[in-house]
Amino acid sequence: METITWNDFEKVQIRVGTILTAVNFEKAKNPAYQLEIDFGPELGIKRSSAQITRLYQPDELIGRQVAAVVNFPVKQIANFFSECLVLGVVGDEKEIVLLQPDRPVKNGHRIA
Repeated sequence: METITWNDFEKVQIRVGTILTAVNFEKAKNPAYQLEIDFGPELGIKRSSAQITRLYQPDELIGRQVAAVVNFPVKQIANFFSECLVLGVVGDEKEIVLLQPDRPVKNGHRIA
């Protein structure tokens, strides 16, 4: 495993946001949802494509806080522009378990 410096880590902006909407992403190659996530007044609402369909249904995602990298460049996936990367743990069966705070926090707070 390659090591990184503290300066490298500080460049990654991982923030907490609340999922506002979640819909099936019909044009994605792999099953995914299109998410809108509120990262608070500083960052606003960002969109993300997330391959989390194996463990989560769209209606149960609404209102859930998640951790996401918010300073990657925008990535086009089919006809959708993903503005952040929602973080999760990849399980043995390739299912994704979302990372989230264990208590509610303000949207936009940074993970350190």
